Amino acid sequence: MSYHEAPAIAAADAPQLEQDDRPTLRFVTCGSVDDGKSTLVGRLLYDSKTLLDDQLDALASESSTAGTTGGDLDFALLVDGLQAEREQGITIDVAYRFFATKLRRFIVADTPGHAQYTRNMATGASNADLAVVLVDARKGVITQTRRHSHILSLLGIRHVVLAVNKMDLIGFDGDRFASITAEYLTLAGQLGISQVQCIPVVAPDGDNIVAASTRMPWYEGPTVTAYLESVDVAGDTSQQPFRLPVQWVSRPHADFRGFCGRITSGTISVGDAVRAQPSGHQTRIARILTPAGERNHARSGESITLTLADEIDVSRGDVLTAGSAAPVSDQLAAHLVWFDGEAMVAGRRYLLRCGTASTGAVITELKHRIAIDTMARESAATLDVNEIGYVHLDLDRPLVFEAYRDNREMGSFILIDPISHRTAAAGMIDMSLRRATNVHWQRLAVDKSVRARLKQQRPCVLWFTGLSGAGKSTIANLVDSRLAELGRHAALLDGDNLRHGINRDLGFSNAERTENVRRVAEIAGLFVDAGLIALVALISPFRSERQLARQRLEAGEFIEIHVATPLAECERRDPKGLYRKARSGQLPAFTGIDAPYEAPLAPDITIDTSELSSEAACERIIRYLRAHNYL
Repeated sequence: MSYHEAPAIAAADAPQLEQDDRPTLRFVTCGSVDDGKSTLVGRLLYDSKTLLDDQLDALASESSTAGTTGGDLDFALLVDGLQAEREQGITIDVAYRFFATKLRRFIVADTPGHAQYTRNMATGASNADLAVVLVDARKGVITQTRRHSHILSLLGIRHVVLAVNKMDLIGFDGDRFASITAEYLTLAGQLGISQVQCIPVVAPDGDNIVAASTRMPWYEGPTVTAYLESVDVAGDTSQQPFRLPVQWVSRPHADFRGFCGRITSGTISVGDAVRAQPSGHQTRIARILTPAGERNHARSGESITLTLADEIDVSRGDVLTAGSAAPVSDQLAAHLVWFDGEAMVAGRRYLLRCGTASTGAVITELKHRIAIDTMARESAATLDVNEIGYVHLDLDRPLVFEAYRDNREMGSFILIDPISHRTAAAGMIDMSLRRATNVHWQRLAVDKSVRARLKQQRPCVLWFTGLSGAGKSTIANLVDSRLAELGRHAALLDGDNLRHGINRDLGFSNAERTENVRRVAEIAGLFVDAGLIALVALISPFRSERQLARQRLEAGEFIEIHVATPLAECERRDPKGLYRKARSGQLPAFTGIDAPYEAPLAPDITIDTSELSSEAACERIIRYLRAHNYL
């Protein structure tokens, strides 16, 4: 069948895109490479008559030069916009397209099929109500089908269209279709995907896309378009407790203070009692304002502005709730889909964004990694790009949330690397860790300010970082001695000495180096709380871990000293013979040789012991402490 003969919606029936009263369905296409995802989306756009004449002309022209269909229209070109995608005939980025029929408007995310772009697929599926999973009829359910279906399950997508494509290449064999259907339904049941519609299609020719195929009379179910128009994906979130994450506090003038946001669940009426979380302050709704005017009621999915009967403290990131209170915790368990090219390491610090709230977060533990192909839980120390794991998170402040299975908007988050600002992961909250609500801070009568006055000094941490052999311990020892001569109270934490004691269980993997720094930072923080000047001599190769140590303290309490002796000089000295062992292969993952060292970007003090003696370096540090009123 040529594209001139393809079934299409009649022009008189073409949808009017400016209508706003039709519901919108967001769906994602996924599946393995070359299963025909982009072709199916392109065919939907073509058959729904949403393409302009110049788009059709461009498609015809490009199909003859860059197409893969032998002169017929290559519908995948309507979606694959990147040059690399067209050159290779694959999808790399997520492509969003819009089309409509008489009954519904649609937003479709066409996602890549290659395993290395799994993170792109997860991004495209994150806001979807339904997924169209394509399967090549010749191959059936393969590893990537299982991978994508597992991610759909984690993302809470419970409605799936299994489009068994390329039926023409197996002679429209109904038995083969039934076999693939049975295998996928078994997989869907294991994953908790509750509703699956299986449809045999030939995407380039339009069979069962908009019009029913005459070449598969044994199939009596709906077409892809008919099913998308009729499927009910809307969970009745209006019956759940009221939740409104505050996006913005509106103060156009002194007499008005409104709280703007989108209702994620429940309903609200003027006069209803609400609470602001996490503070717990209670009040009542005074007014409900919408773009269409003032109302007495509002429900899930609407963007509104609320005014309150009482002046209570509410800020962006807080959540207005009614009915049962939302959970609040600073320690969470969650699934992560890892996006970053740099592997996840427990103990590193990230910025967590959940809805309108932001807070610092540390991945304290990777409980297990999920083997996508088998769904088995595997022991692992890190997550690489595109891998999925189950983690524990420690947050800087309590977060108002819902479990992802109950409220996708309040249960999803992203982690951002604070150094590179890359999105490192997407997460789905499972639950609060019980210990978060059972362990409380104990107020102490004698704090560090009292101890500092008694010792007549300003407590701080002198953090010496640099390569092995740079002179960190030597200088730190001299500074410690000099402080003792001055009658000051200090304590030295040396990295090698600590590995004989509290860190003796740690090796030198990235994860273990991170935990090494975390423990030392906590001990140094306790020393500061005791009013001491703590000296830390530690290679501490990663900027993110040194930043974590800085953030453990108050402003002005962390002094980063970069002992910036060049690698060549450190290797020439080689006081412990470690460089020689590393060069011979006896000491793998040695910092500076085959493991990275990330030099500080803006250290407080920089010292190069190839140009400055250790004694002179000591005196420079003492002068700094005096000039900044630490002594």
